[in-house]
Amino acid sequence: MRILFVGSGAFALPTLEWLMAGDHEIAAVVTQPARPSGRGRRVVRTPVGAVAQDAGLHVISPENVNDPSVIDELRSFQAVVAVTIAFGQLLRPPVLAALPGGFINLHASLLPKYRGAAPINWAILCGEERTGVTVFRIDRRMDAGPILTSRWTLIKPEETASELHDRLAAIGVDAVRAALLLFEGGADPPGHPQDDTAATRAPKLSKADGAVDFSRPAGEVACRIRGLWSWPAASARFEASDGRWENVQLARARVAETDEVPDIPAGKLDDRLYVAAGGGFVELLEIKPASGKVMTWREYVNGRHVRAGDRLAPPD
Repeated sequence: MRILFVGSGAFALPTLEWLMAGDHEIAAVVTQPARPSGRGRRVVRTPVGAVAQDAGLHVISPENVNDPSVIDELRSFQAVVAVTIAFGQLLRPPVLAALPGGFINLHASLLPKYRGAAPINWAILCGEERTGVTVFRIDRRMDAGPILTSRWTLIKPEETASELHDRLAAIGVDAVRAALLLFEGGADPPGHPQDDTAATRAPKLSKADGAVDFSRPAGEVACRIRGLWSWPAASARFEASDGRWENVQLARARVAETDEVPDIPAGKLDDRLYVAAGGGFVELLEIKPASGKVMTWREYVNGRHVRAGDRLAPPD
């Protein structure tokens, strides 16, 4: 089948690589333009753009995919259907009508739950035990089109959003494969309508969402730390009782296995170096100092001479 691939982010790469190695023909790849990035403001291609160009695929990078001239170019590729993953631009009705089979999208949640830009993060932040991916037909509403296929998986107890991202990207390959089979022989599968009453939102996160409040329940704090890694990252200020301090990012944590209720202020470290939280304790597992790399909590404790009575406060 002749496919138009529309994507930008790393979440799309496993599916793109599967399509490149398989029986489908990639007519062209549509991705976001290369943009300045990092402190040096070096112009960087999108992950999809880099892989596709290096593989010799025809790549276009429109500033606005809804421009009439771009729509005409999409039609010229004579693809049956467009596979869209982590593209980053809103697709308006004229674009969606450009291909006979329309546009299908791989989304990183079990729709209708977690519609929006950050479904992986919000699944962990909300303490979900399972999540998955959904392939749906794109329509006028965000992430609300008819469902073609889905695949689910359990969220591991200490899994971070970054790790879950990579697992779901791999699982997405099978979901897209199954969805494309529905188009074989010229079929035009309608999909199954979503239950809008069960929909939840997964809005885009910002750096401001990273501040950790240890007065919240311990389970909520642990989920927040895992759900925000590796971006925007849960942030705090380590304050030693001797006056030393530094800003840190918390990469991995779990609820400490104890029934004790803290009798010290939230954010303080007890004799086991657990962090007091609302109704329980949080056991830190991995941490990143502002001036260093990710390390285990034990490595940080030894290197910074962390002691009971030190605390984690809101970031500076």
